Amino acid sequence: MTVTALLLLLTALLLIALLLGGLLVATANRLDRLHVRTDAGWAALDAALARRAVVARAVASAGTPMPLAARVRAAADDAESAGRQDREEAENELTRLLARLDREALPDGLMRELADANYRVVIARRVHNDAVRDTLALRRRRKVRYFRLAGSAPAPEYFEIAEPEP
Repeated sequence: MTVTALLLLLTALLLIALLLGGLLVATANRLDRLHVRTDAGWAALDAALARRAVVARAVASAGTPMPLAARVRAAADDAESAGRQDREEAENELTRLLARLDREALPDGLMRELADANYRVVIARRVHNDAVRDTLALRRRRKVRYFRLAGSAPAPEYFEIAEPEP
């Protein structure tokens, strides 16, 4: 093998290594952006759920029958104070209780506020779950697993709750 052929081979190998490294860096950056998007989606969902809990308390104070009003307030408190693992069940309970309310008996402004809060929860949950889906899809790829591009970041989790009725 001549010196020229050896230099050509080393140059080709170096070029391939640089291209592979660039591809891995681009994939790691994409994964990082997806994790940021997932975190932002969770923050928006958390804010929408907190707003719905506040509206639920207002609804409970506005002429709702006493036993149901107390249960709605307690469910709103539980939903806000629940940890990440128990949050889905607490939010589902709040959704079930809010579905039992007679919305026609509520003041018009409060009824619209509740409908808006429920709508925002639905949209925020979909945005969050879409971000989780995209992040998990990229994390499942071989190159991400083989080169451990996800690092020590925990895998994001879906947030599944029953969608409130409009």
